Amino acid sequence: MHAWENIPMDAEADFPPTETVHGPTIPTKLTIVHSTGVFLHNIVWCSCPGVDYTVPNRYRELMRVSRLWRDLMSRKWFGFAHNDEQKPDKGDLACWLVSQRYVVDGNFTAQHMVIRKPQLDISLSDGLGYMVKDHEYQTHLSSAVESKERSSCSNHRAVNAANISRSNLRATGVGATACARHGCFVPHSIVDFQKGERHMNIDYSICNALNYHSAGIDSSLIIYDVGCQWSINFLQRVAQSKGLSVPENMHIVPAVGKFHLSAHKLACFARYSLNFIQGAGHVDGEILETLWAPFNKISPTARSMSQAHRQEVLDDHMRDSNWKKIVGIMKTLLKKYKWALKGVDDTKSPFDELTLSLDPEKILMWKIDEKKAMEQCGEYLDIYQLQMNKAPTMAEIRLKLTESENTDTGKPGTVSWLITGINLEDLQFCYAGHDENVWGEVSDEEISEYIDEEILAEEMGIWMPSSVPYQDALALGLGPLQVEELELRKGQANDCLKKLRMALGHKAIIYRQYFRSANSTWAGTRSKQEAQRCQLKIDKCVRSYQRARSAMEGLGMDKATLGSLYQPISPTELSIDKEVTEEHRFGQGSDRLAWFWRGNNASQGQDDAWIDESPTDLVYRVNWLKAKARWNRWQEELRLVRHEMGWTINWFKYHQNEWERRGGQATRPGHQAYAYQQVLMWGRFVEEAEKNFNGCSLASTSSTLCSPQLAKIIVSKIWTGQMVPTAFHVILIPITDRIKSAGTI
Repeated sequence: MHAWENIPMDAEADFPPTETVHGPTIPTKLTIVHSTGVFLHNIVWCSCPGVDYTVPNRYRELMRVSRLWRDLMSRKWFGFAHNDEQKPDKGDLACWLVSQRYVVDGNFTAQHMVIRKPQLDISLSDGLGYMVKDHEYQTHLSSAVESKERSSCSNHRAVNAANISRSNLRATGVGATACARHGCFVPHSIVDFQKGERHMNIDYSICNALNYHSAGIDSSLIIYDVGCQWSINFLQRVAQSKGLSVPENMHIVPAVGKFHLSAHKLACFARYSLNFIQGAGHVDGEILETLWAPFNKISPTARSMSQAHRQEVLDDHMRDSNWKKIVGIMKTLLKKYKWALKGVDDTKSPFDELTLSLDPEKILMWKIDEKKAMEQCGEYLDIYQLQMNKAPTMAEIRLKLTESENTDTGKPGTVSWLITGINLEDLQFCYAGHDENVWGEVSDEEISEYIDEEILAEEMGIWMPSSVPYQDALALGLGPLQVEELELRKGQANDCLKKLRMALGHKAIIYRQYFRSANSTWAGTRSKQEAQRCQLKIDKCVRSYQRARSAMEGLGMDKATLGSLYQPISPTELSIDKEVTEEHRFGQGSDRLAWFWRGNNASQGQDDAWIDESPTDLVYRVNWLKAKARWNRWQEELRLVRHEMGWTINWFKYHQNEWERRGGQATRPGHQAYAYQQVLMWGRFVEEAEKNFNGCSLASTSSTLCSPQLAKIIVSKIWTGQMVPTAFHVILIPITDRIKSAGTI
């Protein structure tokens, strides 16, 4: 009735119509899926009368077979095909690498429609992957009571829109918990939303994540967009619900991702910023956002599937996502290692410079406050913000700015003459150049062009020893005068820098205290006038400093001193200190103070009656603490990455040994062959990781999060293969000392 022809598939071939007994028939290309492979053939169909080649719709059967295939492959991948007696438990059919630094978020694209016949739905792997076990989850939801609290922070969508629902949807989205360091979904922790992002949903996801492979770990970092609100009554909600539990003695450290933190109120910044959490390393807390993009591509497809089928598809996608993270972990860690090295270098030098320029007694007090903040957290972290007793009046600010302008005229003689000349320069008219990025002043050359014309006193050049070229001055016997002027110019530059720091501090406080709280046009205008007065003072200090620096350069000061102690000042360095005015802004990981804040004279603070600290000391305290926090986080990041390299190698070796054990116990040739294939694959991972991480993977030298006894147990179990190492173990154990005490090296 029909003919099958294996005709070579050549793109250039031209197949003529084939003659049959009933007329010509044109060959068609057909893809044939067979147990031996996928083939492409040219087919000539029979054209006999009365023959019907209608193909029945087998889509339902195809979907059923695909589900069965997916389930069987998952069980094979995770070694359950080699042991018929062992059944997978919650999350056992899931890839997982690291734990205990979690980021939580919701996705409202992954919706699910109400199915018509739920009683006919059959699940193959309910709760064995990343989605939670449905029956237990529904039992929790039926008994949990959602709090009716409104957000006391900003108008957060996740909290205030918690009761949004749609009648045609069984699930309005999903909530997920993932590793904050590498972006791996946590097994058995993905939940469905019913009425938006409610606490009862997120609590269940977080509790399942905290209980997954957390033996011996007593601290966990939870990063959540609304962590400030979620953490308030979390433990109380856990105590009131039978479906929720937290490991005994587990300490929860809440935080907010760096991008979302900028939308919170100012009080949240110091208490929930990842910049100030000891042991957090350098993470942004937003990695889960990057996982939603590929996740959203399959969400529309799964929207109308049955509940069990959707769960299996989402599990499969997350399993694939985690597997890609594992395969790419070596490149990721090497990239993080380079970033961490650069981060430590970029933050250590400014911090050291700033520390050397400050009063050691003040630094000692700040260190005591910092230690208490790291231990107690909460309100003690407010040391990273301004602490004022009362707002100053406009008259008080004017008085303080005026008091800083006094000048000592010194003794009669050449020194007095030089000081008079310098003071006259300050009184003359100077201007900023037309280019906003270049500061200028009236030069002697410009004035000399009009020497025969009438010159205003404000524009007349003051003839100083620095006006004469250095070598010519020596020939004329003006060397001693130039030496005296050079010393006076140093004092002038130092005074200008000191006044500049004071004025910038005052201006920052004016913006923070008055512009933010101005409730009338009059108040805003007065605040603006005060800020303008500060700006005039700043401009005057800069111009006076630039004249002093130009004179020192003409007087023969060596370039090394000019380049280190008396650098040029650009307008971009004169912006208001954002550590004071925008404390909770996004992107502070690489902030650096302008050079003159780290220069000399910084240790000489000034008294101020209207705030706990002088404006200068206030700016220094906030910036010193934040500079130290930035350096500490990058140090932690470097230490974490170096240990993650070592844990990754051990993790690969663990799986290599596991498959070697399974292969040795297998009795069927197919099982033995597959186990051997897995041994080779994990062996290649081990070899490549050891090669790439050579010289990078080193042990930690300090930590305070784990007792020596617990550290010894953890190290021994990891070394003997009884425990799978996770990234969080690296911050728990001071490895260099404690591995030796455990007798493993």
